[in-house]
Amino acid sequence: MRILFLGDIVGRPGRRIARQAVAKATASLGVDVVVANVENASGGVGIAAKTWGELCAMGIHVGTTGNHVWKHRDIEPVLARRDGLLRPANYPEPAPGTGMHLHSTPAGPVVVINLLGRTFMEAVDCPFAAADALVAAAPADACIVVDFHAEATSEKWAMAHFLRGRVHAVVGTHTHVPTRDATILDGVTGYITDVGMCGPRESCLGMDPKAVLARFRTGRPVRFTVADGPGAAHGVIIDWAEGRCVGMSPWEYTEGL
Repeated sequence: MRILFLGDIVGRPGRRIARQAVAKATASLGVDVVVANVENASGGVGIAAKTWGELCAMGIHVGTTGNHVWKHRDIEPVLARRDGLLRPANYPEPAPGTGMHLHSTPAGPVVVINLLGRTFMEAVDCPFAAADALVAAAPADACIVVDFHAEATSEKWAMAHFLRGRVHAVVGTHTHVPTRDATILDGVTGYITDVGMCGPRESCLGMDPKAVLARFRTGRPVRFTVADGPGAAHGVIIDWAEGRCVGMSPWEYTEGL
């Protein structure tokens, strides 16, 4: 089985480049499942119901989110349907939706788990306890992919060691900058600290650099807007066979190149 996991999709430019990337990967790489972090897909912050429909139509099977999931209130009924859009599992109950989704493919079942870190982030329930419970509930024959949406690299690595040998991929999201530490632990669990983003290349994490510079230079609140221009899609290809990750390869699609 081959899974494409795309990093955080940022605004309209991110959706545009993600559409191209999904089409290319599906046509040329033999991808069976597409998973993407979609929590910045609407205007750069949050995910609206209409946007989720657009992402599904372009071929994204499972969407994960993070700390911006509640930005657009119309997404709550979509989350409650539990049909492929996730919110982090460690939000306290009774948050709508779920943090785990089972997706069936001809190559076998895929379980996607969505967790939110706590270091330098908002206060939520323990992601390690949530991971323990969800992994125990997953079908024994499933490929298990975990999106750990977290700020601190140490917390992401800690989750990888906590789940090593029990899941087949731990993919870090949130910081929008792809890392070069893809590896496979114990011959079973693929890991990368951050998969990057889908969005405009000439930006600060997807946002207009002028607004970001103004915030840094003045220390005052500044309204951020999504940058424009040619985009790049960062992701990782996860290859799974016989109950283990056999490939964890960073992948990039650049618009116009």
